[in-house]
Amino acid sequence: MTEQYRAQFDAEIAFANGGGLRTEGFRLDIPGPEITDEALAALLVRHLGLLMVAEVRISEKTIIREAHKGGRGVAADAPGRRRLVELSHPVTDGMVTLPGWPAPRISDWLTREASRATYAPGVEFHVARIDMIANTGTYVDTPAHRFADGADLSGVPVDRLADLPALVVRVPAGTRAVDRLLLAPYEVAGRAVLLHTGWDAHFGTDRYAAPEAPYLTGEGAEALVAAGAALVGIDSINIDDMGPAARGERPAHSALLAAGIPIVEHLTGLEALPPTGFRFTAAPPRVAGMGTFPVRAFAVVD
Repeated sequence: MTEQYRAQFDAEIAFANGGGLRTEGFRLDIPGPEITDEALAALLVRHLGLLMVAEVRISEKTIIREAHKGGRGVAADAPGRRRLVELSHPVTDGMVTLPGWPAPRISDWLTREASRATYAPGVEFHVARIDMIANTGTYVDTPAHRFADGADLSGVPVDRLADLPALVVRVPAGTRAVDRLLLAPYEVAGRAVLLHTGWDAHFGTDRYAAPEAPYLTGEGAEALVAAGAALVGIDSINIDDMGPAARGERPAHSALLAAGIPIVEHLTGLEALPPTGFRFTAAPPRVAGMGTFPVRAFAVVD
């Protein structure tokens, strides 16, 4: 018979938009006899369906061996199970990523019909062609995007772009500026920090480029640099303020890329991720001489 376990604990939950909750003697199904406070906090947030959680403090934790009684249809994942979460927009012919910038054009270079003249009977191939600018769809910015002497796509180490431990910062609805205080509760060292603003709901519409689009402040970017973040992503049109008051300044790009921290813009689907306990990948091809390029961004959730 498979052993089953539950954790009993107290928890203090603080929300990014104010207020909090406290539980005492809460019991939750867990996948095995050991679990870290961080993993237990993530499981609690998933179980209760909480949004915009800034911090969870676990105390008085004990592990109990007993039959699971379940609850709210959220079961603990079995050891070794995982799921993949898509976090990038598909690139399609004529799509608009940045209003006023050229759209990609996808066409045939070799049609299936034309290939039949080259191959054996019954064998055919298709080769497509795409003409696009690098800033299309969900893409990564490397230091060369901002600085002439910065590392380009071929120079950024793959361990700064793939299989990174990651966390999600839930940005309260209506918040434009993600600043140092909003980031303060998170332990970001060595992690991909993904800013979940919900602005991806407007992708492909005129609203997406509106002046009220959320962004990361310069002070917020400097805080992430000082804390040792490995990568920063956002589901908005730009990591920087695009409003008229910004006057074309790009403090977040400047601080992050000067520190060698890649930026991923135009993410989507971050609502499907737990606060922590997953790994993030957004790796482009190694194209020398280019500072930005579309990526297939995704998360692996254990």
